[in-house]
Amino acid sequence: MHIPHFLIVTLYFLVILGIMVLVHEFGHFAVAKFFGVRVEAFSIGMGRRLFGYVYKGTDYKVCMLPLGGYVKMAGETEMEMIQTSPTETMTVAEAHGDSGNFNTKPRWQRMLVAFAGPVANFILAIFIFTGVAHFHHDTVEYLQDRGELDYIVPDSAAAKTGIVVGDQIVRFDSMSNPTWEDFMVLSGLKANHLLPFSYVHNGQRVDTTLPVNYSGAAQDFGPDEIVTTLGLVPRVQAGPVIVDALPDATAPAAKAGLQHGDAILSVDGHSFHGTEATSAYLSAGHGKPVTLLVQRGAEQHTVQIAPTLMPTQTGTQAYRLGFRAIAPPVVTTRQPLGRALATGWHDFVKNSTLIFDVIGGMFKRQVSVRNLSGPVGIAQQVGMAQQMGSWTVLQLMAGISLNLGIFNLLPMPVLDGGMILFLLIESVMRRDVNAAVKERIYQAAFVCIVLFAVFVIFNDITKLPIFAHKAS
Repeated sequence: MHIPHFLIVTLYFLVILGIMVLVHEFGHFAVAKFFGVRVEAFSIGMGRRLFGYVYKGTDYKVCMLPLGGYVKMAGETEMEMIQTSPTETMTVAEAHGDSGNFNTKPRWQRMLVAFAGPVANFILAIFIFTGVAHFHHDTVEYLQDRGELDYIVPDSAAAKTGIVVGDQIVRFDSMSNPTWEDFMVLSGLKANHLLPFSYVHNGQRVDTTLPVNYSGAAQDFGPDEIVTTLGLVPRVQAGPVIVDALPDATAPAAKAGLQHGDAILSVDGHSFHGTEATSAYLSAGHGKPVTLLVQRGAEQHTVQIAPTLMPTQTGTQAYRLGFRAIAPPVVTTRQPLGRALATGWHDFVKNSTLIFDVIGGMFKRQVSVRNLSGPVGIAQQVGMAQQMGSWTVLQLMAGISLNLGIFNLLPMPVLDGGMILFLLIESVMRRDVNAAVKERIYQAAFVCIVLFAVFVIFNDITKLPIFAHKAS
């Protein structure tokens, strides 16, 4: 039986979201139990209770709506206070000696309970990153390499900085020694800004800026955009371009007699290591004939060939020779556990740094709020990841878990970070914030969260292809 793709994506989305939220809530649950807080309910799902069982005062239940879950602790939302002196108050639970009530616990314990949810998400992210590295570390080799250049597009943004092939890129925006993957992520997020850019030329460091003149969606900034937007052409492999197939017998490559397995050693004397460089060179020449040095077996010969305009994957026209090259190497390894742990930690730190960089960029107006994704946007990402395989889905899960943990640590009431902030303030004051004031702050924060959620969902919907097409 054929299952519609939409239903498959929806199922993946619900499972991923459910796992993320349940892990988060389990963190709160485990630490609360450790400190003797009475947990009244641990729910898988939301809404009406379907089934479950009660054990030691906790209702472990499954509810109707499969959207995450929650933990209900005794006194967690209690606001009623009793004035014990002109300067001190206590909760009703404290007055009645309820030791299992959340509000009777020392503030440091309550802070740890609040921290535990995000920390559980962080642990899950590291665990997934490590597992992927250990069992299926799949990378396009050159995207993980430092910025080694194959070609600089003439008159491009990069060319105007003075960089030439052979120079080493040492900084791009906030990243030192950036990889090409860093270039894609940062350029997409910080489009239409001047970003710090440094390289080493003849042993001397040059500090300058690189404009990112890009109007597309952040997630669509890929390897082609590094070339067309920035003018930087990565060196994608160590060896030369090798012809794989000639799909069009009328194309210049077929007419010139190129064959499967031919290695293109140079184009007009330039040694290129990927079709990105050859295509950029042909486009810079506006279709003028070029001379190829080709190796076939043990023999080398030259070929004169004139490129023609051909459609690209983006629907534009570009000068091409009309052959398909062997793709740059994709390396799949099973890293030893120790190395996988190091890779998992590295991926965790790198992604965390990027998230904080994005949050900071929004406050500095360097990153558009349109890059925010809610449920609809996440579902789209899940759909794309699902088509690329289970390992890609797992990596996306790690990213979502990391984002969820960091988001919940933001110092805003209603979120875990808001509770931690209140507890810190109360620790400094050595007394509780007035209950009525706290309640008003929480109500205002709840309204802000709802408005923010509406904005993000609306933002997601306007980025759907049907609306994006109409806008264009």
